[in-house]
Amino acid sequence: MLKRVFLAPDPGRIRLRFAARAVLGIGLAVVVCALAGHSLTGAVTGGLAALLALFTVTDPTVRGQALTTALLPAAGLPVLAAAALLHDHPVARDLAFLAVVGLGVYARRWGPRGHSLGVFAFMMYFAAQFLQARTEQLAEVSASVLLSVLTAAAVRFGLWCYERRLPPAVVPPPPAGTGLARVTTRQAIQATTGAGFALVMGQLVSGQRWYWAVGATWWVFVNTTSRGETLVRGFRRVLGTVIGIGLALFVAVPAHGDGPLTALIVAVSVFGIFYTAAVSYTWMMLWVTVLAAMLYGLLGVLTPGLLALRLVETGVGALGAALAVALVLPVTTHSVTDAWIQRALRCVHACTAQTAARLAGTAGADPAPTVAELEQLLARVRLSVAPLVHPLNPMLGRKRRARRVLGLLDDCAREIRGLVAVAGDPEASHDARLAAACQRVEAAVEALTGGRDLAARTAPAGTGPALAHLHGLERALAELAAPLRAPSGSPLVGA
Repeated sequence: MLKRVFLAPDPGRIRLRFAARAVLGIGLAVVVCALAGHSLTGAVTGGLAALLALFTVTDPTVRGQALTTALLPAAGLPVLAAAALLHDHPVARDLAFLAVVGLGVYARRWGPRGHSLGVFAFMMYFAAQFLQARTEQLAEVSASVLLSVLTAAAVRFGLWCYERRLPPAVVPPPPAGTGLARVTTRQAIQATTGAGFALVMGQLVSGQRWYWAVGATWWVFVNTTSRGETLVRGFRRVLGTVIGIGLALFVAVPAHGDGPLTALIVAVSVFGIFYTAAVSYTWMMLWVTVLAAMLYGLLGVLTPGLLALRLVETGVGALGAALAVALVLPVTTHSVTDAWIQRALRCVHACTAQTAARLAGTAGADPAPTVAELEQLLARVRLSVAPLVHPLNPMLGRKRRARRVLGLLDDCAREIRGLVAVAGDPEASHDARLAAACQRVEAAVEALTGGRDLAARTAPAGTGPALAHLHGLERALAELAAPLRAPSGSPLVGA
């Protein structure tokens, strides 16, 4: 786990800039709230709003990110108002919370913008429970949200918009479908069911901190699709919380009431959340737990017993998510993994075709966008296959097959990158054998995605770099047939 965080590649120092900008943006937002005369409750609400504005908005273009950021208050403020107004009406408060959970997950069907708005709305309701916000505080906390989102936007799009110098991100659309065949619809029902379980059980554990269990259920469902992904994410959330509580006992409890030390640890925690989010959910949860402990220290209620309660409530929430994905309209790991692998293979062919067209001198042929899409699709494949390669998976045969598939897909990506590099050479010339090799790649992809047997063939040795990469791609595709379909005909992963 240490190696994954500290040795993970960070091309262009994107993660480093992402985390550093978050510390700056959130810090400025809290300062602005303080200068506006807001209370500690308002400052904490504003800091959370700034964190979400900088963390959850992931539209592929800067313009899209700016629009989504501008829409955040429209999604969050009505929910914040409802939570404050229903504070003294437990039944209505709880039903409204479950409605926010379901609608927030369902909004993911509209892509990154729907996802961002759904997360922001949920967290505003969660923050109202965390801070015990009441009607008389509504004007102040609403002003804090507006000021903080505006400050975060000024930092992100004005002071430090490094995304303007980067190519637009490629965001693969979610799997298609209608009704209950749509994954986001199933997940909305699952999340609402799991949150209902967590809410009831969480209140039995603690009448004051029950919302932790609902929050744990919610975040287990974020960025997951299948049953296996959700179970692995729940395990990592609990593990990160356990480690984070251990760290909080050494740093948060001793810092209780010390303003400068608390500010320093909060800044380090924010940096850790943003820097590790892309590579390790366990590490991200460690820093989230430390941050939560520091905030409770500021509120004057932090004790070792409270940290232990957080662990219990997190376990309740993870259990609620596990039961929901296992029993309510389950989305199998096999179906999701198969869909992402097929899309990745089709993208391999598209990359090959675009590169060959560029080598042939076709005007407008550009493989770069399809290569970027392939990288995103392979990231989704890795996420989907994660349950199979997890150390606790007892099915060793399927674990070996899954690792083999991931290795061969990485080989395909490496050959594609090499091929694109050759195509970018202005001196590269068209070779008639490229067309034949591309046709063999197309046939291999069609066979793999269509469930047909892939005829073994030995490609002639390539005399040029482009042919060498194409033949390497052919070999990787040919070897993929065996792990994707076991001799018995069983799929890569079980239903």
